[in-house]
Amino acid sequence: MARDSWGRSIDYLRLSVTDRCNFRCAYCLPASFAGFADHAATLTDDELVRAVSAFAALGFKRLRLTGGEPLVRPGIVALTRRLAQVPGVTDLSMSTNGALLAPLAGELARAGLRRVNVSLDTLDPERFKALTRFGELGAVLEGLDAAEGAGLAPLKLNVVVVRGLNDGEVPDFVDLAQGRALHVRFIELMPMGDAGFYSEGRRVPYAELRAACGALEAVPAAELPEGGGPARVWRRRGARGTVGFISALSCGFCEDCNRVRLTAQGTLHACLDGAEGVDLRGPLRSGLDARGLGALVAGALARKPKSHDMAARSVGAGSRFMCQTGG
Repeated sequence: MARDSWGRSIDYLRLSVTDRCNFRCAYCLPASFAGFADHAATLTDDELVRAVSAFAALGFKRLRLTGGEPLVRPGIVALTRRLAQVPGVTDLSMSTNGALLAPLAGELARAGLRRVNVSLDTLDPERFKALTRFGELGAVLEGLDAAEGAGLAPLKLNVVVVRGLNDGEVPDFVDLAQGRALHVRFIELMPMGDAGFYSEGRRVPYAELRAACGALEAVPAAELPEGGGPARVWRRRGARGTVGFISALSCGFCEDCNRVRLTAQGTLHACLDGAEGVDLRGPLRSGLDARGLGALVAGALARKPKSHDMAARSVGAGSRFMCQTGG
């Protein structure tokens, strides 16, 4: 298994297959953002398969497809099928906004996708429209039902909580995990990209979020939903689902970090917040073999920082939008 210079085991690749998205969520992108990469700069299916094969040879076994919105990539089902067949990949999942999931869930499951995380920040249709700018809540809810029906489980909901916007809905999401096997993940607002949205006043810290959920009990390790993420997981007594917290600023999770990110343009980022990346697109297109690619990955792991510095740097300064890194 691959390790970084801090002794952490790194076995999780978050692979962005596109930086494009059909939403413009207020905390993620400016409404008028049009700075997506040219298609020619995006890794091809063959290049993505070669890259994943090199990672798998180093011991990476977890693979999550991200974006942007991965379902807007043409041929995503065929690509998913090819990636599921890469030797060494044992856990293939996807993060999606769910708007295009309903007609594709069954095909993706048959192609080898095992589970999905769906971004859903509000259960109010008008608020959803305002937050995403282009989205319809009904389409996402249909996507959730389709994913559940296709056996894409455990099914997780990623909820970015913003003070004054959707923080009052926290109990509603906890209710949602009571009667259905849905695993809610409350995500603390982070200063990723200068979208003109982030402020300390809008960030709801872990302790406040935890209190808003009411009485929760610890989930035994044997009953935790599958996944290699950093969430602290709880549940209501008798609930079918769970409630987790991903609080990069309040609590941090860097000491247990097990992942790296490869952008759709082939830049490897060993840290979500890291300024520097390693170019894999050039070597891939020049024909570098798996051993050579593995050496580049190993070099990046050796330089993986001990922790991010989101709390220390200026808000948005020098940072990329999340879609340009891979969620």
